[in-house]
Amino acid sequence: MELTVPVSGGELWAEDTGGDGPPVVLLHPGIGDSRVWDPVLPLIAARHRAIRYDVRGYGRSPDPTVPYTLLDDLVAVLDHFGLGRVPLVGCSMGGGTAISLALTDPGRVAALILVCPGITGYDWPDEPEVDAEYEALEQAGDFDGLVALSVRIWAAAGADPAAVAQVRSGMRAWRTEAEYQQPDPPAFDRLGELDVPAVLLVGDLDRPALIASNEQAAARIRGCRLIRMRGVDHLPPLRVPDLVAATILEYC
Repeated sequence: MELTVPVSGGELWAEDTGGDGPPVVLLHPGIGDSRVWDPVLPLIAARHRAIRYDVRGYGRSPDPTVPYTLLDDLVAVLDHFGLGRVPLVGCSMGGGTAISLALTDPGRVAALILVCPGITGYDWPDEPEVDAEYEALEQAGDFDGLVALSVRIWAAAGADPAAVAQVRSGMRAWRTEAEYQQPDPPAFDRLGELDVPAVLLVGDLDRPALIASNEQAAARIRGCRLIRMRGVDHLPPLRVPDLVAATILEYC
């Protein structure tokens, strides 16, 4: 069932598969939208009530018009569906949001399934060459060039139509983030405070800095299992849906 979820100063597109199974919430990456879960959803929905939504400006959600945070919107979604303590599956940006909630209100998070998470507070190294490419393409207004560069960086396993569509969707949303999206609190140095079943999946074709951050994160999170995925980039739900689904089901 597709529906609209009210959030402070706006609304989000969401989908609830329904059913009698225990709930699980799927959070999408910043280089795509909730359609990244399309290959995984049927495998999960057979046993769980799966809920997913598009962040403001992404996918089927309207652009933001007021300041917001990813954490506050996640809480609004959980409240809307009457969810108390629930497993969170977060890919990239979504993984960071899941961690933020687990640190802010641990009673609401039953498990963390983190798929190449982007974690607030990590000291990402400078990348002057990449930054210069982005800047030149932005100044030229070359949206297709920006998409091609982002695909090269984030989708190293192949520029297939599904991956390109995800990157295009994410890039359309980026134009509003600088103005409206407010950062959630830094989390990287607080990962040792997490006390919840956790697993982290990262691909060997992801960006080196992201891989390094994920390896460090898995070591900091108490009892966290690290799964290294061969031949996988920053879009694991598209590349290895069976593995991602099996891991979700194991922890939910």
